[in-house]
Amino acid sequence: MPIRPENRWLYPIDWRQLSQTVRFDRAGARCEGCSRPHLRRVVHLGDGRWWDADVRCWRSDRGKRVSMKAGFVLASIRVTYVVLACAHLDHDPGNSASSNLKALCQRCHMIHDAAEHRWQRWWNVFRLLAVRDLYEDPRVTRERIASR
Repeated sequence: MPIRPENRWLYPIDWRQLSQTVRFDRAGARCEGCSRPHLRRVVHLGDGRWWDADVRCWRSDRGKRVSMKAGFVLASIRVTYVVLACAHLDHDPGNSASSNLKALCQRCHMIHDAAEHRWQRWWNVFRLLAVRDLYEDPRVTRERIASR
């Protein structure tokens, strides 16, 4: 995912090289969370299990081999195009230590960032309400609260 222009200054100058080193040299062009391959279409079941075409086996959401003895519903199969991103484990773009970076596919990255996204959503609503409280006429605020 591209870096937003307003956040570009948070990242080091050599971010592209760092990201490439983590994704391709260290991780071998596979997600470090679930082992999905970079720039490939992957068949999956939506619950994390996916088909590894290279080894011809099903894998779990953590990349471990799983058996499909119980089978699955053919209609539940989906196809996803996997793109690796370099994620900051502590959500701080300024901390680019090798131990703080991990190559993750879209699914693993979203799972990793879920708590941060929830907090950001709360913060955005809080800011909007705080600004409204500062600049809104108190009579309008009382009416809004009374109508709830």
